[in-house]
Amino acid sequence: MTVTAGEPREATGSGGSGGSEGTVGTEGSMGTEGSVGPGGADLWRMLQRAQARITRALEAELLLGHDLALASYDVLTRLAESPDRRLRMNDLADRVLLSRSGLTRLVDRLQRDGLVEREACPDDARGLFAVLTDGGAVRLAEATPTYLRAVRTHLLGALDDGELRRCAAALAKLAGPPPGEG
Repeated sequence: MTVTAGEPREATGSGGSGGSEGTVGTEGSMGTEGSVGPGGADLWRMLQRAQARITRALEAELLLGHDLALASYDVLTRLAESPDRRLRMNDLADRVLLSRSGLTRLVDRLQRDGLVEREACPDDARGLFAVLTDGGAVRLAEATPTYLRAVRTHLLGALDDGELRRCAAALAKLAGPPPGEG
């Protein structure tokens, strides 16, 4: 069955003749123009559900244990991994997959909490750096074991080694190189 844009598709359970919801056909995956092919819409929805479920679980554990949102953890991590613990705001926005305005609001909160500072860019009067503070580095170090445990529990622990390798290969193909590396 080919699903075209806007066309509903009935989910088939394990008792139906169409296979299980977790199975996605691969033959003819492009389908006809205007469609995503057999199972394509289901694959997309599964990817969205998996991403949302894992993200919510990570966020909940970071908030509960450290009063730190996942997006904040991501910003602190990106800054900690950067030379001199600093990045230009535009580069940081690209790396954490936020809009410029969304990052500005997040950095405002992190700055109020003493986790990040802004510094003027000496090469560009309009440019700003986000800089990880010592307090931000401490908060990141405290939250990292919780984050890693949650990743192991909600992602890595759900898949065997072969599934992890195949998943990593497929996601690398879809994601392309990280910002600044391609």
